[in-house]
Amino acid sequence: MQQRTLGTGGLEVSALGFGCMGMSWSYGPPKDKKEMTNLLHAAVDRGVTFFDTAEVYGPLINEELVGEALAPFRDRVVIATKFGWEANPEDGGKWSALNSRPEHIKQVAEASLKRLKVEAIDLFYQHRVDLNVPIEDVAGAVKDLIQEGKIKHFGMSEASAKTIRRAHAVQPVAALQSEYSLFWREPEETVMPTLEELGIGFVPFSPLGKGFLTGKIDAETKFDSTDFRNTVPRFSAENRKTNQALVDVIASFAEQKKATPAQIALAWLLAKKTWIVPIPGTTKLSRLEENLGGATIELAAEDVQALEEASSQVKVEGARYSPFHQTLVGR
Repeated sequence: MQQRTLGTGGLEVSALGFGCMGMSWSYGPPKDKKEMTNLLHAAVDRGVTFFDTAEVYGPLINEELVGEALAPFRDRVVIATKFGWEANPEDGGKWSALNSRPEHIKQVAEASLKRLKVEAIDLFYQHRVDLNVPIEDVAGAVKDLIQEGKIKHFGMSEASAKTIRRAHAVQPVAALQSEYSLFWREPEETVMPTLEELGIGFVPFSPLGKGFLTGKIDAETKFDSTDFRNTVPRFSAENRKTNQALVDVIASFAEQKKATPAQIALAWLLAKKTWIVPIPGTTKLSRLEENLGGATIELAAEDVQALEEASSQVKVEGARYSPFHQTLVGR
């Protein structure tokens, strides 16, 4: 698989990464550990070198899974994880409290190093901007960890352009991870010009619109009771019915290219900028192989334009997050 570089510090990764969250959290109950280990090995065998996890996924068990599964390939892979959450006693012990205080960041780094079975974390993201801690202090704490050799690169997630600039002035940011897809294109206006100016890579999560752009979800689909899409307004049955028009546009385009809608959605992201590295997640080998097929499809500038013109005619309905999580993005 082709390689791409995130940031100006030489962080080289496969053009498509692998989002590991759904193996342990959010999209239903945790999956079988042995099956997920085999799937991670299959991804490495197929050229994927970039794997994304976080302490909050599980919590903790996703980092443990990723660390154990990828230990045999440590010299071949880049592992990204995240800090910035902790259990909230006022919320029944759920991981719903933000904490990016420098001392907490350093504690999380030590714990993540052990769970991931690594000597240094390749890419350490602030998971959400914590308004109680100046971003300069956050970047400074990560800078200290980089100087100690415990972290290699600093990342941010769902941050605003203004906050990214302030952090970058203290410690260069290698990558911003935020939602971006044909289902959610706001970053093109809000952050991408800043990323391009500063030489920061972009790692879109949910590049397939939390599964919606695969064409395998419709208004009748029932999600597991533990699936977070039940709380997402965009995924109400009514909004799925309306938003199907976007999938129909992508599916029509995919038919012309003899590809699947998922492959076109990923190929579109890869065609947008050379510094974009999407991280689709899956728990199935067939979907992994389908996703990787998206990296082999080259869309010409006129293809990208035609796809964008057609898809922009569709007004997507529903917020992309529950009200609580909506307050934590773009800060």
